[in-house]
Amino acid sequence: MGSVWIDFDGLITIERDGWGSFSLDSLYLRDHCPCSECRHPETQQRLVDTFSIPEDIHPEDTDYRGNCLMITWSHGNHESLYNWDWLQAQRSDPLFPNEIRYFESNISDQPPIVGFQSVMSSENGVKNWVNRIRTWGFCFVDGCPPTSEDTQALIERITFIRNTHYGGFWRFTSDLASKDSAYTQLALAAHTDTTYFTDPAGLQTFHLLSHTGGEGGASLLVDGFRAAEILRAESPNDFETLCQVKIRGHSSGNEGIAIMPERAFPVITTEAAKPGRPGRVIQVRWNNDDRAAMAGLPLEDVKRFYRAARKWAEILGRPKSEYWVQLGPGRALTFDNWRVLHGRSAFTGEREMCGAYTNMDDFISRWKTLNFSSDEILNRI
Repeated sequence: MGSVWIDFDGLITIERDGWGSFSLDSLYLRDHCPCSECRHPETQQRLVDTFSIPEDIHPEDTDYRGNCLMITWSHGNHESLYNWDWLQAQRSDPLFPNEIRYFESNISDQPPIVGFQSVMSSENGVKNWVNRIRTWGFCFVDGCPPTSEDTQALIERITFIRNTHYGGFWRFTSDLASKDSAYTQLALAAHTDTTYFTDPAGLQTFHLLSHTGGEGGASLLVDGFRAAEILRAESPNDFETLCQVKIRGHSSGNEGIAIMPERAFPVITTEAAKPGRPGRVIQVRWNNDDRAAMAGLPLEDVKRFYRAARKWAEILGRPKSEYWVQLGPGRALTFDNWRVLHGRSAFTGEREMCGAYTNMDDFISRWKTLNFSSDEILNRI
């Protein structure tokens, strides 16, 4: 099965065939005892009082029971059973593996698409949809009836709709009913939405219900993760600047609305770097139109920011970065607002669009429960 030994610092070292060896802290293990006295079997929340556990707690005995490591603790003679899958999961990041594929302009030859009926009729259809969004950053849903009711029902197959100062599910034209450039006929440069929120919207869905008496209004998608990696490769200093210099967005056009986060945030957020591996890009938040003043920033940071932002904008605007597509009734578009920037060309005539935001954490939760078993998920908490 393997072997376990304890050192004088309270570390428990575990060795098992095919795993090599790794160490875990005694207090950490006792704090994560999965028994029903220590973790509620239904809510999966901790019941044990962490700070009633002595700092010097250590195993009095260890043994193997089936596929579990049993530890009898020095405090209270408490017994804990840890399954090997959970122990193995402690060696790495708790995030689940996910394939990310960058897209560029030639994605037009074979974009990710699922069918409306498939999504609405089966969980497997929803799984195919969310997996494409996770992989490519966006996915079309073809065959969606051009109605608000059907579009809302489609969105809610993933999770509930997020309410903002624009409402929940929205239906709009170019009438400036809300004071935002999206409610005009103007061209919109590539951007992410809700940069003025501490927690920007996770997914966004658009469905063009009608366009009469005019032309134009092609939709633009740009893979922000791909653009960030190009920036990192071509201009590492500029990449670091957009990871370090923090700015704010604002939403100030509507009466009674003055949204600007208490904290400033970088344009590019990465996970922590690991030995031999740079930090993976996990969020892009960029809307030059909504960018607030950089009051209080050191002048050198302001200069660094403008220099880096100029390079960033140039990468976003390269023809190879831009995927242009003409939406129409019957084709809904859902995309990851933390990754994919969107925009549009100017248009004439009357367009009616509907859609909504959903939260990122709820989307990821839905993706996990569709792709992994309950045991696999619980082994990572």
